[in-house]
Amino acid sequence: MIGPKARLRLEKISLFVLMSTPLIWTSYLFFTHGLGANPVEAATHRTGLWALRLLLITLLITPLRIIFSWRRPIVFRRMIGLFAFVYALTHFGIYLFFDQELDFSETATDIAKRPYITIGFAAFLLLLPLVVTSNTFMLKKIGAKRWRQVHKLIYPITLLVVIHFVWVVKADFSGPGIYAATLAVLLGVRIFNSVRHRTRARSHEYR
Repeated sequence: MIGPKARLRLEKISLFVLMSTPLIWTSYLFFTHGLGANPVEAATHRTGLWALRLLLITLLITPLRIIFSWRRPIVFRRMIGLFAFVYALTHFGIYLFFDQELDFSETATDIAKRPYITIGFAAFLLLLPLVVTSNTFMLKKIGAKRWRQVHKLIYPITLLVVIHFVWVVKADFSGPGIYAATLAVLLGVRIFNSVRHRTRARSHEYR
């Protein structure tokens, strides 16, 4: 019978493989000319979309705990968040290497000139503090309170990514609309839970 530690290790390995698969498959299609007439655009879109999906999954974990008392996914939140950054980094890297040909001056101009790129780049920069503080060492170094404050950046980051996605799409907004609605529901659950806790606290104060 498999023990708890071995089971956890197996689950993490399985999750690692699962989250790596879209990136590996996209890379394979890119280098085998399987992404259509504009492979750079297709690869950029795919990696950005997976970054957004994984950000939303990290936000889903708390509602699962609130609504269903399901605490198990919390163990995997850090890995999911780091993979979201990997996809975001790849997304930006494709843009920088293939679209801008590593011309940093032109890249800076493009970021400043085009609002949807400005917003996307801002979201990417805001991800960096989360990545840097994602380990236990930084949690102990900066303290739990400050760590929680830093990791609340996940909310504006995901909102910026959704806006970035909406602006990128030029015709069919149904896709971005689904992600925007999902974000609204996930944030709504958190707001409702926060209001409920404050109401309970105040009721206890007046007893």
